[in-house]
Amino acid sequence: MPLFLDDDQTALQDTIRDFVGEHAPVKHMRALRDANDATGFSRDLWKSFAEMGFTGILIGADEGGLGLGHVEAGVVLEEIGRNLSPSPFLTTAVAAVAALQGTAHAARWFPGILAGDTFAALAIDEQAKHRDSVGLTAERSGNGFKLTGKKQFVTHGHVADLLIVAARTAGSADDSAGITLFAIPKSAAHLTATPERLADSSIAARLDFDGVEIDADAVIGDVDDGRAPLDRLLRAGRTGASAELLGVGGGAMDMTVGYLKQRKQFGTTIGSFQALQHRAAHLYSEMEVARAAVIKAQQLLDANSDAADVAVSVAKAMTAMATTLSVQEGVQMHGGIGMTDEYDIGFYMKRARVLAEMFGDANFHADRIARAAGY
Repeated sequence: MPLFLDDDQTALQDTIRDFVGEHAPVKHMRALRDANDATGFSRDLWKSFAEMGFTGILIGADEGGLGLGHVEAGVVLEEIGRNLSPSPFLTTAVAAVAALQGTAHAARWFPGILAGDTFAALAIDEQAKHRDSVGLTAERSGNGFKLTGKKQFVTHGHVADLLIVAARTAGSADDSAGITLFAIPKSAAHLTATPERLADSSIAARLDFDGVEIDADAVIGDVDDGRAPLDRLLRAGRTGASAELLGVGGGAMDMTVGYLKQRKQFGTTIGSFQALQHRAAHLYSEMEVARAAVIKAQQLLDANSDAADVAVSVAKAMTAMATTLSVQEGVQMHGGIGMTDEYDIGFYMKRARVLAEMFGDANFHADRIARAAGY
């Protein structure tokens, strides 16, 4: 499989780049932050995404979507990252859709996602650093379940119409088996969401399930066997976050290179200084290697390859490291002004920091790769 976009994917890239660049550039994010917007993103913009068909990019054509794949979803996410556009696209159109595909829940939730009326949030994490521990319990109650426990780092969890929740129905918190995945509407009683603004001005929530009662038909897949849909969700989310990180790193790199070409010291553009040229060339190389890793992971996911899981971890680790390098070099090569709120480069550093933690940081995925190799 060639590690580059084909003609149709390139055409999609041109379309989404123009659309996001016009409707959701960095100043759009800055305006939401300055207004202390309580939602964390624009509902109107999400509706526009739906009108363009982007919300259904992973939904099959027979269900009203575009029927495309993770490569195309990544094209959209890269432009979202490049423009720092606050959007529920990753959690809703990518991760949630991946979890619901092929289940009875698709008929219920996909129409709202396609119409731009539904947002989804992922209630997966309970501890720091995306540790694979599920302690929130789901006990049998009547014809359904009663959920008790807490989740954290739930992006858009305070406004989501749909919560995808991983709960423990058997075993102990650290067991891989005994997990059940649930699709829970926001109207569920005894569910409390406490929003918190993150470093990049996005909003995530802490969720408190105080005996939340749900029907048995909320189960995604089978009881005690939620690992399969959860893994689909995680692979899609991790690959999508990697693509968005590529956009953040690429946007920061472009901004920095542009600055090197126009900023002058001693009557000379600083981009002519050899030391800075070497650093820019190194950064470009690291971003291109990360890009190849992301496209490979996307292609393997689309091919339903057994090798996709490791490739996804490689992509997430490499984009986190490359984008961290990009934003750090960007701030440093901008000099003192790079630390001011007036310049956008600092926003890229903050977004990169949050995305690097989502779905596991570089160390988390390096450990997964090592364990997969038998270490």
